Amino acid sequence: MKAVALISGGLDSALAAEIVMEQGIEVYGFTVVHIFSELIKQATPSYAEKSAKELGITLHSHKASQDFLDIVKHPKYGYGRNMNPCLDCRIYILIKAGQYMREIEASFLITGEVLGERPMSQRRDAMNITDRDSGLKGFILRPLSAKLLSPTIPEIKGWINRDRLFNIQGRSRKSQFMLASQYGIREFSTPAGGCLLTEPNFSKRMKDLIKFKPDFILKDVELLKIGRHFRLPSGTKVIIGRNEQENNKLLKLAGDKMMHLEPQDIAGPVVLVESNTNDEDIRTAALLCSMYCKKKATWKHINVSKKDQQQIIRLGQEERVSDKDIEDWRV
Repeated sequence: MKAVALISGGLDSALAAEIVMEQGIEVYGFTVVHIFSELIKQATPSYAEKSAKELGITLHSHKASQDFLDIVKHPKYGYGRNMNPCLDCRIYILIKAGQYMREIEASFLITGEVLGERPMSQRRDAMNITDRDSGLKGFILRPLSAKLLSPTIPEIKGWINRDRLFNIQGRSRKSQFMLASQYGIREFSTPAGGCLLTEPNFSKRMKDLIKFKPDFILKDVELLKIGRHFRLPSGTKVIIGRNEQENNKLLKLAGDKMMHLEPQDIAGPVVLVESNTNDEDIRTAALLCSMYCKKKATWKHINVSKKDQQQIIRLGQEERVSDKDIEDWRV
């Protein structure tokens, strides 16, 4: 018999898979990679891949795309403290895992959810909602908290021995660490963080993007992770690189729909500006660019590139944007 385990790279999901494998079930791992995951920044292999390797199981990765962005824009169950639509996200992951489960002819799903561990998605009522809306009610086994929940089909049918499952609840992780020692599990990520949508600063940028560009795409989200962001009074977005690595990323993401600015004669940042803007905003962006240049000069020449067109903006040393405006415009 086969089962699919959601593998996040964290300890709880690894333990859940191990508990079921101990009962003779063949387990396959499943993970969803999305653009808001901080773990994407980690070096390859990811924590989920490392966890699956330590468990000795196959891992299938599903890369979320535009359909996931639609959930972030319009979550049925709303947001958490920031821009995190945790309940809707959980349902999305379960639906995709369910598709994979049917594809490989597995019998049920395993998750590492612990009752009461997370305030939005791991409450009893929230679990009932995700089970129902994913279309997998009765087929989702939560080994760490199973004895506190209603028996699932795998337990009722005797595929899994309920007596060998657990009754862990709450935010304390002492029980999980004890089990990790028992099973010899060493490769797992820390429980904090993981999703940029839970971070206040990134959420502020996300709200701004939804307000000014509701039809945003994946590239727009990628840009939110890079540089200093400003929203000018006209609504024009300006992004300024903070170092050479970010400058290179901004140039790569600029494409044909954004113009980019660079100082011509001194070291300084790459600046991206939305192309459908006016000359006043372009000059303001050039001023912002000049203010982040490393060396002072009597005159600064800012090269403005838009597709095949180029122009040079000459700025005097005394020309600047006020500190108040910079803070007011900062996103």
